[in-house]
This record gives sequence, structure tokens and C-alpha cells, in this order.
Amino acid sequence: MYLARATHGIGMSSNDEDHPLNLPAAVLGLLLPGAGQISLGHLKRGLLAMAGVLGLFLGGILIGGVDCVDRKEDRLWFYLQACTGPIAFAADWVNDSYLRSGAVGELVPTPPASTVNRGPDPRVSSLKGITYANEIGTLYCALAGLLNLVVILDAVTRPPREFEEPTR
Repeated sequence: MYLARATHGIGMSSNDEDHPLNLPAAVLGLLLPGAGQISLGHLKRGLLAMAGVLGLFLGGILIGGVDCVDRKEDRLWFYLQACTGPIAFAADWVNDSYLRSGAVGELVPTPPASTVNRGPDPRVSSLKGITYANEIGTLYCALAGLLNLVVILDAVTRPPREFEEPTR
């Protein structure tokens, strides 16, 4: 019994077969959270993963505003948020196109202490979030990216469903 666990890994049964990594499922999971599991035939798992990741990301946007996804000012946070896929890049594009450009809201000058890293135009949108809610939204979006990374790793290592389980 101990040798079977040592050779097959802890928690795996001795009848589990080795299967190759599913790299197409990882690409699908990066494009749309949960799509990797759905492509492998695990519909319920994929839909639940999709709802969890997208719900957490959209919740962060609702809490902190669209400017909580910012590739230029919050680069390290954006690396985590980018793991959610194209939705993070779309939110960053909306932030750049509407808030940073002044298309929505008024561009106001920043205080002198914060003009160090702003470049030649030290103005920000009057709608930019500067409270704790913006930080919490940034955290939620980053956690959504980390959650999708776990979902992608699950899709890469999960074997495809070959048969339909009987309903109860």
C-alpha cells in the first residue's frame, strides 16, 4: 500500500493513468476562464470556475472602479490581473481611453508631491479612485487573476472526460 502511494503520488489511486499535459486547454483557459475545463468535457467545473473568476474580477471593478486595472501606474498588480485574460486588457484599455484621456470627467492637476512619476502632464481624471475602495478593487482583480492561474493549472493536468457519468 505504501509503495503504491509512493510511486503514484499521495492521494492518487493505483489505477490512475498518466496522461500528457493539455496545453490547448491552458490556452483556452487563458482566453476565457473555465474554457479549458469545458473543452475537456467538464462542463459544470468549467462554468463554476468561469463564474468564480469573472465574478471576482467584475466585483473588483464594481468596488474600485475601472481605474483599479492600470497597466502604467500599478504594473505589478497588473501582472496578476492579466492572468484573467483579455478582460483585464479590455479594462485597462477603457481606463486609458476614457479616464486618463479626459473623455470622461475633468483632468485636474495633481498635488506637487505626486508629480514625480507622472511625466510631462501631471493631471489625472477627477473620477480616479483614491480611497480604500480602489485598493480593494485592485486586490479583487489581482485575486481573480491568481484564481484563474489555478484554474488553468487544473485544466492542464486534468484528463479529458471520456464517458458520461450516470445521473442520480
